[in-house]
Amino acid sequence: MKSCLVVDDSKVIRKVARRILEELSFDIKEAVDGQDALDNCIADMPDVVLLDWNMPIMNGLDFLKALRRTDGGDNPVVVFCTTENDMAHISAAISAGADEYIMKPFDREIIESKFSQVGLL
Repeated sequence: MKSCLVVDDSKVIRKVARRILEELSFDIKEAVDGQDALDNCIADMPDVVLLDWNMPIMNGLDFLKALRRTDGGDNPVVVFCTTENDMAHISAAISAGADEYIMKPFDREIIESKFSQVGLL
């Protein structure tokens, strides 16, 4: 079973993502901000990270840059999931090592489509 770390400061978003991803046979862990996510990844690197951009303590972009510098951090597929939809944000995310980008709000169909595109389904 593939593992997914859902990183979002919104408990509701984490709950919705968890429900969808568990139905797609992913083992789910959650993190409330970028630092929490980085600590999780250092302890147990997931197969995929579903990542919010705007969070306290460490935002998604800073987390992604730190993850990619971490031993084994080049392995997880990183899918940004955010309300930031301008080209500057998308370009910055891809440049930092994101594999795909999902806009909020999302549903199962969107997650399935994006996860299929990056070879996770």
